[in-house]
Amino acid sequence: MLAALGLLTILAVLAGILSKRVSPMIALIAFPVVGGLLAGEAGALGGYIAEGIVTVAPMAAMFLFAILFFGLMADVGLFKPAVSLIVKTTKGNPASIAVGTVLLASIVHLDGSGASTFMIAVPALLPLYDSLGMDRRLLAASVAMAAGVGNMLPWGGPTIRAATALDLSVIDLFMPLLPVYATGLASALVIAWLLGQREKRRLAAIGTPASHEGAVQSEAQGAERLTVRFFINVLIVLLVVAALFSGVLPPAGAFMIGLVIAALVNVPGLKKQDEVLKRHAPAAVSMVAILFAAGVFTGIMRGSGMLEAVSTAGAGILPDGAASTIPVWLAVLSVPLSLLFDPDSFYFGILPVLADIASQGGVPVENVAHAALMGQMTAGFPVSPMTPATFLLVGLARIELADHQRYSIPLLFAISLIMTVMGLMLGVI
Repeated sequence: MLAALGLLTILAVLAGILSKRVSPMIALIAFPVVGGLLAGEAGALGGYIAEGIVTVAPMAAMFLFAILFFGLMADVGLFKPAVSLIVKTTKGNPASIAVGTVLLASIVHLDGSGASTFMIAVPALLPLYDSLGMDRRLLAASVAMAAGVGNMLPWGGPTIRAATALDLSVIDLFMPLLPVYATGLASALVIAWLLGQREKRRLAAIGTPASHEGAVQSEAQGAERLTVRFFINVLIVLLVVAALFSGVLPPAGAFMIGLVIAALVNVPGLKKQDEVLKRHAPAAVSMVAILFAAGVFTGIMRGSGMLEAVSTAGAGILPDGAASTIPVWLAVLSVPLSLLFDPDSFYFGILPVLADIASQGGVPVENVAHAALMGQMTAGFPVSPMTPATFLLVGLARIELADHQRYSIPLLFAISLIMTVMGLMLGVI
């Protein structure tokens, strides 16, 4: 009875999110509360909710201040010199431009937001691609590969969701994936180079519509001189990242202090500081609300025993030994799963069940989370129709979604598989 009720609750959450009849926040709160009431846990619901909220609070705080910190840095032009440098150094070579695009998007994606990455990188480089006659799909794919791999970072949405859903430390979850992340980024650079070489041959066959030198000069005209403040901002970012990964400060504390220092250095005065915070607050608050709602969901599902009952029933259905293979096939299917499930429904609805089933087969829950992060809304998110950022990408690049998916899905799937192989070799999957 409890297993059936738990399954119905999970399916209701998935249906509510996927059908877009209700917001993820409402679905993650309303359906578990109803499920808890039907399970006869009315008196204990308050405790379950409080426990769930306390569990996700550190990650919610980290995400909030990370968005504000990197948003402020983008506002003050931290990434503009990178654009100018890439434009100058590529010298009109399509292969170098494609590699530079991946590098630029990787730097910009430090804020963990796909939308902001697309809004900064694509408009900055689209005129250069057009002036050289380069395929706009290559631009979209290069940005997508960088952003997809970058979504694995500790402050990226999928990693935070996975840590929240499984009650793990986000830093402890990510650190074993650092070599995998580096492998994914290196793969994106190699693929971009190969695609750029192919584009170079295509342009040579048909003739380029504009000279390389003219295009580079045109794009570099807006370059800004590097100031002392720019180097101070770079130092602030490096110190925040160092404090984050070294464990000197908790993640939320690192971004809190970094935001305070960055605000004092770049936007002195109450009025300007308020303007910056209000400009980036909507995106940050929206995600934080979903994280707290996810805490309610996991708190009720775990506290009431519904999640354990569903997992036990699921494990009983699987053939002997099948539970131990869950991470492998989950990693392989992670990109296709991005085309079917949005991040909230997958990480808060499906991942906990898979992790509990796998744990009954002796698999650490961290390995299941690592497997999901090989592609589910990481490498897979820039081509998924389940996320609005994909439509923003194709709109900014002025291409059709179908053309983007045909061009980019094989590339992102290949990166996901390469990262999966690395994860298996390292034993983190």
